[in-house]
Amino acid sequence: MTDKRCTEEDVVAELRDGMTIGIGGWGSRRKPMSIVRAILRSDLRDLTIVSYGGPDVGMLCAAGKVKKAIYGFVSLDSIPLEPHFRAARQNGTIEAMELDEGMLQLGLRAAAWRVSFLPCRAGIGSAIMEVNEGLKTVVSPYDGQELVAMPALRLDVALLHANRADERGDAQYLGPDWYFDDLFSMAADRAFVSCEKVVAVGNLVDEGPLESIRVSRIFTEGVLEAPLGAHFTHCVPDYQRDEEIQKEYAATAKDPEAWSAFRTKYIDIPEVDYRRLAATSLKEVTV
Repeated sequence: MTDKRCTEEDVVAELRDGMTIGIGGWGSRRKPMSIVRAILRSDLRDLTIVSYGGPDVGMLCAAGKVKKAIYGFVSLDSIPLEPHFRAARQNGTIEAMELDEGMLQLGLRAAAWRVSFLPCRAGIGSAIMEVNEGLKTVVSPYDGQELVAMPALRLDVALLHANRADERGDAQYLGPDWYFDDLFSMAADRAFVSCEKVVAVGNLVDEGPLESIRVSRIFTEGVLEAPLGAHFTHCVPDYQRDEEIQKEYAATAKDPEAWSAFRTKYIDIPEVDYRRLAATSLKEVTV
């Protein structure tokens, strides 16, 4: 039995400039933020980020880590458009591949299935074909339909956050939706999973039904225990999104000095100190 436990620093040590990195979760929900913060503290650059984006994409853009973003959307949920991403997009500091949500899912699925593309109707008759000049169409050999050939989105690395995992790398999702974390793991050469708690092998079924184990150890390279590791995004049922810190973060998009102060307070600190801040903030919200 392989013990795959590691730390955020171990994960970052495996990353390289120019990599294509998929980040699981959805908007401002269950993002692997402790790993994102570790990347922000690193010297990594020129990354291609594939994501149903939230503050993961925004923060990496703000820090100048992103060369290209591939996304179905980039949102903070309660704040419809992620403001740091918006600034990067409007200022032209990043390349972008803008996709329908279903197209992004099909791109991950194609990579997971090891095929070069999957056909879809999404995108036909829309501006998606105009803003993504590289997209091509195919004609169905069965009924003559013209379809978009959504290319496989092969990932060097996937970064995910789950509610629970065991030391072998099986990951469990106790909330109502695992989004497409399973596809991210299968589309990647290597996947790393942070979780709220690492439990003993065989004990995941004590936490939830077998069907809640959505990411297999077959696809995971490492697993790290990171309590509050998705904060300030939500990780239900363990905790809700921290709207106050999210608002504090969003407000920094218009002021470089405010972003620098936010980094000093929440990012450029040891993760254990961030965890303490997060726990205090969540307690105050609950009270």
